Amino acid sequence: MLDRPAPTPGAAAPNRRPRRHRSLTLGVSGLCSATIVLAGCGPTITASEETTGDRTAAAENVLQPPEGESPSGEITIWDRSGDLYEVFDAAIDDFNEVYPDITVDHVAIDIDAKLQNTLITGTDVPDGVFLDDAKVAGFADYLWDVSGVLQPYAADIAPQKLGVNTVDGATYGVPFDLDPGLLYYNEAALSEAGVDAGSIETYDNLLDAARAYKEARPDSGPIHLEQSAFLGQLQLEMYASQLGTSIADADGELRLDSPEYQQILSFLDTVRSENLGTRAEYLSPSDIEPLESGDQVFYPWAIWFSFAPQQLLPETAGDWRAMPLPAWEAGGARSGAMGGSSFVLPKDGENADLAWLFYEFLMFDEAGYSAVWGPNEVYPDGLNTSVPSYRPAADPADPLFGPVEALGDQDLWTIAVEAGDQIPEGTPIPAWWAGAVDYLGADVQRMLDGDLDPAQVIESAGGDIQTNLVDRQ
Repeated sequence: MLDRPAPTPGAAAPNRRPRRHRSLTLGVSGLCSATIVLAGCGPTITASEETTGDRTAAAENVLQPPEGESPSGEITIWDRSGDLYEVFDAAIDDFNEVYPDITVDHVAIDIDAKLQNTLITGTDVPDGVFLDDAKVAGFADYLWDVSGVLQPYAADIAPQKLGVNTVDGATYGVPFDLDPGLLYYNEAALSEAGVDAGSIETYDNLLDAARAYKEARPDSGPIHLEQSAFLGQLQLEMYASQLGTSIADADGELRLDSPEYQQILSFLDTVRSENLGTRAEYLSPSDIEPLESGDQVFYPWAIWFSFAPQQLLPETAGDWRAMPLPAWEAGGARSGAMGGSSFVLPKDGENADLAWLFYEFLMFDEAGYSAVWGPNEVYPDGLNTSVPSYRPAADPADPLFGPVEALGDQDLWTIAVEAGDQIPEGTPIPAWWAGAVDYLGADVQRMLDGDLDPAQVIESAGGDIQTNLVDRQ
């Protein structure tokens, strides 16, 4: 998802501490933000001896819920400034209706800059933190294992989200969003060119549709080709997720050299070699112009691309639609995960057990998840850039957000929820994921320059990642 400009929410509830660090400066966050990348920038921290050990046997690492019927105390919760900060902030009033004696000090902070040193030094450690899924495994030795408190809900959480948060049998993140990949397309432009988007069920169908569109509009580049090495690698992992794989297995072993990655890279190389793509960085000016002109009409991306027609594409707002991603083979999965975030509970936080109650309310209580995804002061029609990872909250028949006007009043909720159900189970994202961008992300760009073929990308990037990242863990 993407942090976006949003209305300022109402005043603070009386029982909250003054928000000393609160920032109302909203807008696009950095590329390491969970809300734009959701799966990158793994930390490079090294656990100390006293935090390492047999996680599966050390009961002291497993978070216990608070005792007593009326828990009380103060919790410090870290979030990034931006739209999600405002959404979570507004939900505190609802939380305090259930837990009136828990005061929430909600801090807008640069988590990427602050969290690592805070955990290492153990000074002023927050009780709960909003964190990219990509970073959970790297910080695991500093976090509570939440598998116990999650147990009543685990069977109803999307398997992909549990997978990325589980290391050696212990779960370190309370899952937040599910970010299914979708194919966004300009229905008006395609119809004018005589191309039926409804015929697209596989990536071969997508190539055929792009060829037909290019024949009607020779100067077009119908399919988006990502020019950012970081986001290009993230999109690559979305495609891999569809095929039930990822850059590393559950043990952190590299598995780039595989038929699945060969197939994905060959698709991208075909788009390049046949001039079927527009190569641009996600929602940069060079991306927006061909989107508005009708030269770029297919955008395989996470659900959070829905922000674009709502905020950045005024000339074509209403022309865009979404469908599940094409399958790699007929009958295959029609979606893959592209990013995601969770909530973690540092072991050195004074009241992590109370922070768990806050996250339990937001994610697993109907009043909580309705406050997050339903109509609110920040999103009057509901938060439509992700769907809940908790399946009772993601009910196709009971939408939390309404039809999206910029998508022709399309029911994005049902499309995204049904796509999310098809995402295969995931594995922990290795701490070296972001470092791999210098090799895999960069080599994919070299392929799109025409300097490498798919096999050379796998050989070159795979060797570099193994030598410079995996072997040094």
